[in-house]
Amino acid sequence: MANVQAATQERPDAELRDLLRQAIHRAESFSDRFEAEVWLTDMAGRLERWDHIPADERLEILRVVHQEASHQSLPPELVLSVIQVESNFDRFAISTAGARGLMQVMPFWLEELGRPDDDLFDIRTNIRYGCTILKLYLDRERGDFQRALARYNGSVGKVWYPQRVFSALNRHWYRQ
Repeated sequence: MANVQAATQERPDAELRDLLRQAIHRAESFSDRFEAEVWLTDMAGRLERWDHIPADERLEILRVVHQEASHQSLPPELVLSVIQVESNFDRFAISTAGARGLMQVMPFWLEELGRPDDDLFDIRTNIRYGCTILKLYLDRERGDFQRALARYNGSVGKVWYPQRVFSALNRHWYRQ
């Protein structure tokens, strides 16, 4: 039987409860408050293992991921998996190739879009760029997630990167 990870059953402390209430109130991408509460609470529990990230920043990441992924018709859990593989949720990560932030966006995109002053370490900016780029590649690959993920990583024709993302998705983010 596969090892299934469930969200924590531990009740949130007062600070986390207040942060969740604020995030739910500002969660415009959900169909209703109940959906927001269920998803944010579930994913916040899964994101707790990155406890070096302040709770308010973790919730901001979740809220922005849901908004930007939904805007691009991407599964938010897939975007969380990409972030886990790309930066391990380090918003200040810089790769050896120079990619930056949570979704490891290459700085050349700033020049390509005529927005050289955009901050790729900003949570919303980075996730917006990353989701938009991933959606572009998914469209180019006619809905083939494996090829789109390989293209996102710059490893077209190879399967190691998509396998890492799918592994993270299935082990940690896929709704059980």
